[in-house]
Amino acid sequence: MAQATPDAPRADEQPATKEKQATPDSGRLETVTVTSNRRLETAQKVSGVVQSVSGDQLRKDGITEVRQLQAAVPGLSIANQEGNVEIFIRGVGSANNTELGDPGAAPHLNGVYIPRPRGLGLMFYDLERVEVNKGPQGTLYGRNALAGTLNIITAQPRLNEFSGYAQGEVSNRSGHGAEAAVNVPIGSQAAIRIAGYQSTKDYGFTNVSTDPVASQLKPAGQENNRALRLSARWEPTEALRFSVVADTGRERGTGYPGANIFSAVTASGLRAEDLDLRRVVYRGAQGDMRNDLWGVLGKVEADLGPVSAEFNASRRSVDFWQRNGQSDGIDWPGRDLTAVNYDNYSTQYWQTLSKSNVYELVLRSNDGQSPLQWTTGVFHFKEKQGVGYLSLADAGCCYWGSEFTMPDVRGKSTAAYIDATFKVAPDWRALAGFRRTKESKSRYGVGGNLGVVLGGENYDCCYATRWGTDGFQPALLSRPNFDMSKVTTDAQRAQFILQTFLTPGRRDLVGQQLGPVADGSNPNGACIDRPDVNGNGRLSCPRTNPATTNGGFSYLSAWDLPTQQYGASSAQYNDFRIGVEHDLGRDAMVYAKFSTGHKAGGFNDTFATSPIPEVYGPEKLSVLEVGSRNVIELMGRRSVVNLSAFYYDYKNQVFQDLSCIKVNTEVTPNTCNGYSLVNRNIGASRLYGLEGELRMPLPAGFSLDLNAVLLQTRIRSAVVADARAIDYGQGGKAPQLSLAGNELPLASKVNVSARLQQAFTLGPGKLDWQALLSYRSSYYLTQYNELDVVTLAGARTSAQAAGFPDRQKGYATLNLGLGYTLDRYRIEAFAANVTNEQASTKALVGSSLNVRFLNDARSYGLRVRANF
Repeated sequence: MAQATPDAPRADEQPATKEKQATPDSGRLETVTVTSNRRLETAQKVSGVVQSVSGDQLRKDGITEVRQLQAAVPGLSIANQEGNVEIFIRGVGSANNTELGDPGAAPHLNGVYIPRPRGLGLMFYDLERVEVNKGPQGTLYGRNALAGTLNIITAQPRLNEFSGYAQGEVSNRSGHGAEAAVNVPIGSQAAIRIAGYQSTKDYGFTNVSTDPVASQLKPAGQENNRALRLSARWEPTEALRFSVVADTGRERGTGYPGANIFSAVTASGLRAEDLDLRRVVYRGAQGDMRNDLWGVLGKVEADLGPVSAEFNASRRSVDFWQRNGQSDGIDWPGRDLTAVNYDNYSTQYWQTLSKSNVYELVLRSNDGQSPLQWTTGVFHFKEKQGVGYLSLADAGCCYWGSEFTMPDVRGKSTAAYIDATFKVAPDWRALAGFRRTKESKSRYGVGGNLGVVLGGENYDCCYATRWGTDGFQPALLSRPNFDMSKVTTDAQRAQFILQTFLTPGRRDLVGQQLGPVADGSNPNGACIDRPDVNGNGRLSCPRTNPATTNGGFSYLSAWDLPTQQYGASSAQYNDFRIGVEHDLGRDAMVYAKFSTGHKAGGFNDTFATSPIPEVYGPEKLSVLEVGSRNVIELMGRRSVVNLSAFYYDYKNQVFQDLSCIKVNTEVTPNTCNGYSLVNRNIGASRLYGLEGELRMPLPAGFSLDLNAVLLQTRIRSAVVADARAIDYGQGGKAPQLSLAGNELPLASKVNVSARLQQAFTLGPGKLDWQALLSYRSSYYLTQYNELDVVTLAGARTSAQAAGFPDRQKGYATLNLGLGYTLDRYRIEAFAANVTNEQASTKALVGSSLNVRFLNDARSYGLRVRANF
């Protein structure tokens, strides 16, 4: 086992040129290098659990996007909801995708924090390796590293070397792609590397709609992505290095909405695993997604003798827009698809504009022989966002929807930290680290319901409407007015609703019906009869009522408009770690450590009853971990055998509770007749488990990699509002439910990843194959754990009967790869999720809502690669 040496490469260097890596010798154990302690070292010297997978290995395994990484890293869960990548490690993470939400497992690119993981998959090419640090990394990685970190490390330029590769592939699901990189030396002190890729595929959904128009809609998850990266490196002296990485990417496709299984479950009585969740009944608007990203990272590294210094500055931009492809749920046995109302354009629109800066100065001790090794630094993060969300209910009675559009959202975090290892005896080392963090957030905008009630003949309620039909373009961040103080009259209210769009749909009525109110020509609007809104026994326009002979409605009332949103929160907290390491021999170490991590808090929406939004604090995770890292002889070959045990104390967990947002002051005592769900620190959990790793070379060119996690989770306390049983007849009130004793979502008790591979000489070249088997035992998708649904009236229904099963049964996926290398050329066949296992990686539940976000369907293909 190779050991780290004083002249080991720096943290972003590669131990071997990627294009020229040879198939590993079966008789040798490969050295795995990681940067979990913010310096490059062998994984066996790290007192903790960090899993590193090389870019070559990922490609051979058929893992070509970040969501598929969970097949190789047990205990890791990755889902994509509306373009936002959610990362959970050992059941800890965050599903809050709002502008105030933060990831619970911190994503990084080349060691630099990424605040908005939208488009994270666009960075998944020309990789050196991917590192997953498990457990809180609050001291060294800091912000939102509650569950751990995911660090994508790209290939870096190499001096004095002209090299590169080009590859192309074809695959099922209409897939094809290309990737290339070239490394160009510039003299003896500088080099640049240019890499890019293009990929087209679909996600495996099927449109089963029978309507002539709706059947032509493209299913969710179709992608056409491309990205380009330029890396430059200059070393004018041995003690000074400059590097820059600039990247840009473009995602296009039909978006990432899930599949609502509520109707299928309630109508068929079947569980999710008995249904085909990819057979979706699409209708209305075509799903559409556009995401443009770019980023620049500059780094300066200097050897100052006893100290090395590193300063990096990063700027990242995200420009995301999505129109959800809507559906009438999924198909189920016996369903009559011809009875579906396909002329329904209810849907949601999302927009995110983010500009963020990250600055960090790191100082490290530079004497590898000193008993004291230390790292210290300061970190500063700043982000400005504009976000928009618009939901429209088409073809309903009244105009109804909701809008949360925030043109000014700001976040800031500043921290200072120090971490040290001190050799107290030849075989003993003490660890200690501390980090102080200060966070703040604020936002300004509008948020809440959009609605107005329209009366028909004889003051009958309520007249049907259309908005959001084909051709509709929302305004979102282009809305001209975000100041609700300017919206006080009916004309201004009508104008505010008209400002929700830039272009009305071709069959919309909102402009025609509310336009006369907005311009003052008719305070009762313009009532318009049309078969698609007034058929099937619906109300008619007033014809005989003397009060409405002007062609308007009998009344416009119950205006419901967003509330002015302005909120701010701040927090300060400390993270630390202490521990001890003991060498049992040259290749054996035991350790024990205690560490903490935090996830940023925030604030809730503004309501009439709470003009100052309620604030919730940071979540905190404290972990005790003991373990051993060993290189031992197995079957005459040096093998890695690692084992760790961990115990998590999870405090200040954020769950949703109920808040009164509308008070009836006309009765004594005053009563609440309006409610909303809000985030509060009302939970506490405990987790514990074991994690083991085996890496073993075998005879005949074989090698085995085995990783396993045994995990137990338990929510100790949390009384929450049951979002499955919201009663809108009582103003949105929901019953209270205790989660005590439940398991955390996405926390399988057994997680195993096993890779068997072989490489041997065949003819003039080398043949290699690999099989990656991943197994996850059953897990729950929500915190409700299929508890019975109890209404406010006391009626009890099983979660299954109510439409809310949330247990994903255990499943295994198998990835296969086969490759032949001849000189500089290679051909590869790959297959991921060979048995086409269908699993839910996330669920959203609410009233009549059980939306599932799924794993990647089976993919297979052929790839040709040329190195030079």
